Amino acid sequence: MNQKKYYRFLPIAFSLVLIAGIILGFFIERNQSFDRFRNSIISNRNANYKKVDDIINYIDNNYVDSVNQDHLETDAIKGMLNDLDPHSMYISAAEFHQINDPLLGSFEGIGISFRIEKDTIMVISPIPGGPSQKAGLMAGDRIVDVNDTLIAGTGITNTQAIHKLKGPKGTKVKVSVYRRGVPKLINFTITRGIIPTYSLDIAYMVNKNLGYIKLNKFSATTYKEFDKAVKNLKEKGMKKLILDLRGNPGGYLGAAINVADEFLPQGKLIVYTKGLHRPKSFAFATKKGQLKHTDVAVLINEGTASAAEIVTGALQDNDVGIVIGRRSFGKGLVQEQIKLPDHSALRLTVARYYTPTGRCIQKPYKKDDFKDYYSEAYRRYTDGELINKDSIHFNDSLKFTTPKGKIVYGGGGIMPDVYVPLQIDTVHSFYNILANKGLIYQFAFDYTDSHRPQLRKYKNFKFFNQNFHMTNALYNKLVKYAAEKGIKESPEKVKASKQKIEILFKAYVGRNILDEKGFYPIYHKIDNVFKKAVEVMNKRNVKR
Repeated sequence: MNQKKYYRFLPIAFSLVLIAGIILGFFIERNQSFDRFRNSIISNRNANYKKVDDIINYIDNNYVDSVNQDHLETDAIKGMLNDLDPHSMYISAAEFHQINDPLLGSFEGIGISFRIEKDTIMVISPIPGGPSQKAGLMAGDRIVDVNDTLIAGTGITNTQAIHKLKGPKGTKVKVSVYRRGVPKLINFTITRGIIPTYSLDIAYMVNKNLGYIKLNKFSATTYKEFDKAVKNLKEKGMKKLILDLRGNPGGYLGAAINVADEFLPQGKLIVYTKGLHRPKSFAFATKKGQLKHTDVAVLINEGTASAAEIVTGALQDNDVGIVIGRRSFGKGLVQEQIKLPDHSALRLTVARYYTPTGRCIQKPYKKDDFKDYYSEAYRRYTDGELINKDSIHFNDSLKFTTPKGKIVYGGGGIMPDVYVPLQIDTVHSFYNILANKGLIYQFAFDYTDSHRPQLRKYKNFKFFNQNFHMTNALYNKLVKYAAEKGIKESPEKVKASKQKIEILFKAYVGRNILDEKGFYPIYHKIDNVFKKAVEVMNKRNVKR
C-alpha cells in the first residue's frame, strides 16, 4: 500500500479506535458491579465462600428484567437436590403443613372429609367428635360460602379448599351450606380444633381365628393405633393375623421399628442404617412383642414402600410369617428433615437402610432424570411382571439367605413368598371397564347423596351388610348410566359382571355412610390377594 492511501485511512482508523474506546469505557463503567462480583470470587476462594448466594444477588441486582429472588433460591435448591436422588426434596412454606400434617397424627381445622363435586366442596363426612360435627354439618352438605366469600362454582381446587378451611386451633370460620330439602342456605360458625388423623384404616376378625389390620402409612400415632387394635383382636380370639401394607408409602422409621418389634423375639435385628456421614445404627427387637406367637401374612404390592418395606423385610429375613402379593416399590433411602427459618423445610437423604440379612432394597435410579424411577410401576405392567411371576429377574449378586435357608433378593423391592398376579380377565370385562374408569364409584356416590334419609337407618356394619343390597332395577340403571358414558357391552358380559359390580357398589355405599369399616369387609369378597391370604393362613399350622 502506498503512503498516500495509508494516510487516507488514518482518520477512519482513528475514529474507529475512538468509538471502540468510548464503547469499552461505557461497558467497563456499566459493569463495575461485575468487577466487584468477580473480585469477590477471586478474593473469597475459601471454604466459607457462598457462590450461590453471590450469583443470586448479582442476578437480582443486574438482570435486565425484574426477578423474584425467592423463586431463584427455590430453583437453585431444587436443582441441587435433582442431582442427588429421587427422595431428597425441598418443601416450601406453603406446602409444609400439607405434606407434614398427615404424618403427625393430627392437624388443626374444622374436621371434615370432602371432595370437589361439580365445582363445589361437598362434605363426605364430618369427623366424629370434631368441630364440624358439633356445629351441625352433615354428610352431603355443599359448602357455598366461606367467610362470606362465594366459593361454589368458582373453580376451587382441593389445595385452595384446604387453605380456606384449615387454620389454628381456636380460630373461627363462617360457612354457608346447601342441604338437600332445605330451601335456604344454612349458616354455621365453626371453631377450629385439633383433628386426629389415622393411619389404621380398619381392624376386624375375618373368622374366629384370623384377624385383619390395614395400615395406610406409618405416622406418629401408628404404633399406638396398632397396639390398641391388636389388643382388641386378641380379646376376640385372634390366633393369626393378616397385616395389609398394600399401597402404604411408608413414613416414620421409628413407627416401622415399633410395629415390627411386636412380631419378633427379643434380640432379633429389625433394621440397620448407614451413610457416609452417619455411622451404622442398629434396631433390635425388645421383649415386648405381643405378636411373637402369632402367625402373620403381610400383604404387599408395587405401592408398598419405605417404612412398610422395613416391616416386611424384618419379618421375611427373620423367617417370621409369610409375605403375599407382588414386588414392593423399592425405597431403601432414609431422609432427615430440617425446618428452615422461613418455615420451609429440606428433606435430605442421609443413609440407606438394610434388612436383617444385609440387603438394600433401593431400586436403581439415574441422577437428573427421575421420570423412569417413578414410572417404573407402569413398566412392570408393560414388561408383564404384574401378570406373570416368570417375568421377574433378579441379579444373583443380590442374593441373600435367611437363617432358615430361604433365598431373598435386594436391589429393587421385596419379592413376596407367595406371588399373586394382577387379575386380567375377559369374562368380567364390563366390571373392569366400569371399575377402572371410576363409574361404579361415581354411581355409588350419587346414589348415596340422593338417598341419605333412607341410608341413615344403617347405624352399624352388621345391619348394613345384612339388609342393604343392589336391586336388579338399580343394576339396570347403572348399565344405562354406563351406556350414556359410552360404555356398552353384550348382554352376556353385562350379566357375567353383575355379581362383582354389585359387591363393589355396596362396598362404596358402605364407605360413604360408615367409613372404611363399611368398605373393606365387603370389598374383600372380590379382592384376590386378600382371598389368597385367607386360603394360605387357614392351611398354615405354624407354631411360634
